Amino acid sequence: MTDTKPAERRPTIRDVAARAQVSTASASLVLRKAPGISDETRQRVEAAMKELGYRPMASARGMRGKTFTLGVLVSDIQNPFFGMLLDGVAAAVAGSGYEPLVGPAGPTRATQSRMLEAMRDRQMDGLVLIAPHLREDDLEDVARHIPTVVIGRHGPADSFDTVAGDDALGSRLIVDHLVAQGHQRITYVTHSGPDPDDHRRPELVRERGYLDAMRAHGLDEFIDVVPAEWSLEGGRRAGELLRGRDRQPTAIHAGADIAAFGLMAELWTDAGDRRPALVGYDNTPTAALPPVGLSSVDQSGFEMGRRAAELLLERLDGRAEARHLVTTPRLVVRASSQRDAR
Repeated sequence: MTDTKPAERRPTIRDVAARAQVSTASASLVLRKAPGISDETRQRVEAAMKELGYRPMASARGMRGKTFTLGVLVSDIQNPFFGMLLDGVAAAVAGSGYEPLVGPAGPTRATQSRMLEAMRDRQMDGLVLIAPHLREDDLEDVARHIPTVVIGRHGPADSFDTVAGDDALGSRLIVDHLVAQGHQRITYVTHSGPDPDDHRRPELVRERGYLDAMRAHGLDEFIDVVPAEWSLEGGRRAGELLRGRDRQPTAIHAGADIAAFGLMAELWTDAGDRRPALVGYDNTPTAALPPVGLSSVDQSGFEMGRRAAELLLERLDGRAEARHLVTTPRLVVRASSQRDAR
């Protein structure tokens, strides 16, 4: 039989007051950073907190007005680009006194709404929402109660800030590059999300950029948009569909790197010189590995996450007017789309 030790009792504000030899009221005033406390008393209470390992409960901090936590809603934790965004958020928040708490919300509107409600219930001071599938009025409602920044959503909003890449330009860069490589039959693999008519979503902005570029090059008859989930499996399924066609594309513009990797696995295996040129989007770290060599649009994921967190901190400092930032993408060309290198 294994002996188990009882869990240690969490120190309370009363324990802190006793260690510092002050009243509980004085210890509470120090905790709230209230004025009127002598430097000596403040130092004794802070030293007692450190010695005891005292941490106020989030609910108690919430009653005082702040929890010093920021909720970061992520719709797909498997997408490596979202990890780049999270790194940027964490870098900007470091040293601010706030702690980011990540909530993997899943791809559906229902699961994301539940995660958002959980964050609101826990009285988080601010929110960063990464590629949410929520309706505009739902986002506005949340932002009226909690400072909010949305990454990956286009267009102005009254109550929340946004950070997005110039996705139309990114698609035009891809099409221009592929046309310069001699391609005409260029397919765009888009994301089959829950809001096919929401023109603010990045996949539809990228699609518009693709359509405009194809038409600008006089390639209207070769326009081809294939819906698929932006995931490895979604890319593989799109590859299966394209491989079954009598007339296959000679080049593919994948809307995300993670889908491009699935397409590569499906269409490049044993294809020899019949492999289609392939360009992804996001320039995730795997794209640069020599065995992959995936051409991709770099939209500075780390920088987007950093700027989003900075906007949120500004909101928490009192800024009221909405701000909307757009980053400029660049195309990083590698072997996957160069005719002589594949």
